[in-house]
Amino acid sequence: MFTGIVEEMGTVKNIKSKSEALELSIIAKEILSDIDLGDSISINGVCLTVTSYTDQSIEFDVMPETFRATNLHQLKQGSTVNLERAMAAGGRFGGHLVSGHIDGTGEIVAKKSESNAVYYKIELPDELIHYFVYKGSITVDGTSLTVFGVEENRVTISLIPHTMDHTVLGDKEPGDQVNIECDMIGKYVAHFLGKEPESSQSKLTKDFLDENGFA
Repeated sequence: MFTGIVEEMGTVKNIKSKSEALELSIIAKEILSDIDLGDSISINGVCLTVTSYTDQSIEFDVMPETFRATNLHQLKQGSTVNLERAMAAGGRFGGHLVSGHIDGTGEIVAKKSESNAVYYKIELPDELIHYFVYKGSITVDGTSLTVFGVEENRVTISLIPHTMDHTVLGDKEPGDQVNIECDMIGKYVAHFLGKEPESSQSKLTKDFLDENGFA
């Protein structure tokens, strides 16, 4: 489990492609102070397992499902990535509940500066857009952000200078793909109410409430 608060930006040291699988080696600093084999690390919002590490870098395996569902296959040697260790039970919870399980990718279609903020408009797959609400949470490349607008199949987010400087989002431009994780609580609510994309009719009926002692 993560919070979406990026701890540092790492650099891809080496990347090996094997069909629809990858071996990633990432140079890091801050997160190496407390790391072990088998630990979960968020790489651009994707939860990956540490397979080996040195005092300067960490290695990960990327399986085909992750290869197909995220933007990690677009990484190259020298690419910058957002890094976050799994949240500590006794630590501060500064973002929102983030699982590191990417729901899909979106495409940045607009970028606009206003005062000290930079607004991004991101186009999402039709099956994801209904999970987002105004002032709700969204994770973009592993960064916990607030939704400032929802229209058709697009959401608008806003980045403060700190986020621009300390995450990979600051270098993103229209046309770039980003990893998207929907709000976890919203997904569970949608599932229980039967309002997922493949189900247009709610499963929350009077008969259901009667049978389960709610009515």
